[in-house]
Amino acid sequence: MTPEELSALIRQILVKLAADTGLDSNAIPETVKVERPRSRDNGDWSTNVAMQLAKKAGMAPRDLAAKITAQLDQVAGISKTEVAGPGFVNIWLGAAAAGALVSTILQAGKNYGRSQVLSGQNINVEYVSANPTGPIHLGGGRWAAVGDTLSRILAASGAKVTREYYFNDHGAQITRFAKSLLARWQGKEVPEDGYGGQYVLDIATKVAERAAKEGVQLAELPEAQTEEYFREAGTTLMFGEIKDCLHDFRADFDVFFHEDELHTSGAVTDAIEELRSRGVIYEKDGATWLKST
Repeated sequence: MTPEELSALIRQILVKLAADTGLDSNAIPETVKVERPRSRDNGDWSTNVAMQLAKKAGMAPRDLAAKITAQLDQVAGISKTEVAGPGFVNIWLGAAAAGALVSTILQAGKNYGRSQVLSGQNINVEYVSANPTGPIHLGGGRWAAVGDTLSRILAASGAKVTREYYFNDHGAQITRFAKSLLARWQGKEVPEDGYGGQYVLDIATKVAERAAKEGVQLAELPEAQTEEYFREAGTTLMFGEIKDCLHDFRADFDVFFHEDELHTSGAVTDAIEELRSRGVIYEKDGATWLKST
């Protein structure tokens, strides 16, 4: 017996009890919450639904819980029930119930747990999106696990899922990264607000190797052009390593959206001008302000 089946069973019992207790059947939740007790000494599953509905039924929570357990005790697969505390219903399943679940899982194979409840829905899941200024760290790996797991669950429920990585390749952090790469290539210390670590020197070396293959004479370029080369090449190389790491983690993406595209396409400027024309933003003291509502 699965938690879902147990939840549905308890709801059926409540619907049957509604006429006898004066409980409005509309007050019964569509899904009765069942969860693991903190201690397995308190059963395999537990529900507090009696405490939720007792007042509406005009009964004490423990009295309503007792009516629920009386019905549950007659169900095959349930070995024991009890009313605990202020009105919890604790439930123990028989060994046969667990065996039946195993049999169901084996028969269904890879299709076990799949459904079509989200069929026809398109869902975009954007996750990780760590800045390409360093290797993927534990926090990014955590969100890779969460996002990929959620995507798989949604897909297993029939949805068409698009996995998106929002690539933060524009702004002050990217500028600091480029300056750090350039400094390490020049044999200098990185800026005070820059990025340290061996990986910065490794990426800077790879950028220089790429430039040599392309015939780019970095030493002969103006400082601004050299920094821009390190920005573009450095973020590309760093992001390549991030993607390889995520792939090894079995977290792959359908879309990589580059933040820089919003700026180079003029979308950001257009949006600001639109807000200005509507009077949503205004300039004051050399800064742009958002009007309060």
